[in-house]
Amino acid sequence: MFSDPVYWFLFSNPIFFFKRCSSYREPQNLTLASDFHLMSLSEDPEIQTILFGLLLIMYLVAVLGNLLIILAVGSDSHLHTPMYFFLSNLSLADIGFISTTFPKMLMNIQTHSRVVSYVGCLTQMSFFLIFGCMDDMLLTVMAYDRFVAICHPLQYSVIMNPRFCGFLVLVSFGFSLLESQLHNLIAIYFTFSKNVEIANFFCEPSQVLNLACFDTLTKNAVTYFVGAIYGFLPLLGIFFSYYKIVSSILRIPSSGGRYKAFSTCGSHLAVVGLFYGTAIGVYLASAVSSSPRKMAGFSLMYAVVIPLLNPFIYSLRNRDIKSSLRQLQSRAM
Repeated sequence: MFSDPVYWFLFSNPIFFFKRCSSYREPQNLTLASDFHLMSLSEDPEIQTILFGLLLIMYLVAVLGNLLIILAVGSDSHLHTPMYFFLSNLSLADIGFISTTFPKMLMNIQTHSRVVSYVGCLTQMSFFLIFGCMDDMLLTVMAYDRFVAICHPLQYSVIMNPRFCGFLVLVSFGFSLLESQLHNLIAIYFTFSKNVEIANFFCEPSQVLNLACFDTLTKNAVTYFVGAIYGFLPLLGIFFSYYKIVSSILRIPSSGGRYKAFSTCGSHLAVVGLFYGTAIGVYLASAVSSSPRKMAGFSLMYAVVIPLLNPFIYSLRNRDIKSSLRQLQSRAM
């Protein structure tokens, strides 16, 4: 149906959107807006200065930490393995994840502006979803990598060959792109008033979709469907992989062998716990809190904690990464 040029004209025509969306509500004097207004971090200029410094430091630390992981993996031939290939892609996704929100927030604080354009908001939401979903997909792929390494060690190099690893990353990106477009497909069906307020510090997907003119049942159905596909199924894959991993480890006769096998999963398990623990914590906190500012703070923590702590988890718990980072430091000096 959407291949017909007539449909493309209708769906790109603002008057069509207005009439279509108005059918879901009582007739109101609404006009299409070109800007959104974000929630301010603080109205106090002194607090804004402190927040600007803290956010800038966190952003720089997160970007630098993930860049060091990528450089360490790329510069050390011993780390040219599937596990570290996926790790470097995870770090790249984390850089993109935090970079979709923080630069705009820092600019808004500096310019004392809360305005973001319609196109800019949808673009930010799209990239936020792409990189956030990439984290989710790559953690699932990394769990599969550990499953093959521990449960099928003799076939590991054959199964996890470079072409297949690249294919897994490409598929992860494809699924992430699809998720962002599903949200955008809902987001383009909007009716706006002259002053469109988003109850968050950035264009957080759930807040943006709350402005959609779809009926609540349709929005909830799509939201829960996408959440099940991109949240529940990857988590189920991780659980299944570790169920097989634990079963294989318990069959190893020596305690030293069991420890060595399980230690290769420690960093990944910590990151999985951080990712899903933070997401569930934000969801539960948002559910019990009625304050929009507190809910926005919880979602901001989710956007900060994951990219900031991932490189520390892998660098502090992984001997190979620490060794490679020391080599990078010695070269730089």
